[in-house]
Amino acid sequence: MRSLSVVAGRPLPAVERLAVVDGTRTAVPGATWTLLGVVGHERYVERRERAELAARSPALGRREATMAALIPIRKSAAWWALAQDERRAILAGRSRHIATGLEYLPAVARRLHHSRDLGEAFDFLTWFEFAPAEEAAFDELVRRLRATEEWSFIEREIDIRLER
Repeated sequence: MRSLSVVAGRPLPAVERLAVVDGTRTAVPGATWTLLGVVGHERYVERRERAELAARSPALGRREATMAALIPIRKSAAWWALAQDERRAILAGRSRHIATGLEYLPAVARRLHHSRDLGEAFDFLTWFEFAPAEEAAFDELVRRLRATEEWSFIEREIDIRLER
């Protein structure tokens, strides 16, 4: 692990290494902490956006993408009190989350894991992979997203950077 930075809320205990394990729904024995999430349907995209994301998104695990970021996020109760269409209006309309993310494809591969319905400490686990030459672009992406109205609803966020 290269770094673990608290963006908002409480930190996670520092760890030396991180293991990403697919297919398990239980804590890993001996782990300092475990984050669980499932890949589900995309809740805020429309058909056109889903098609564009699918067409432009690279696969995870590309050989040149030796850098990664795991960013667990928890949104506030105020966010979840909004109706689905109100959240969509903030996320896609005013904050332009989807459109902004599309600008960084295919350089940055991503996958969203849902954790809220599992009763986890975070609502989402966002996973990104990119080549070292794309790290500045990735930093720009998260800087732009964090400057939006949507991020006013973030109460906990940890930015974990990895390299293999």
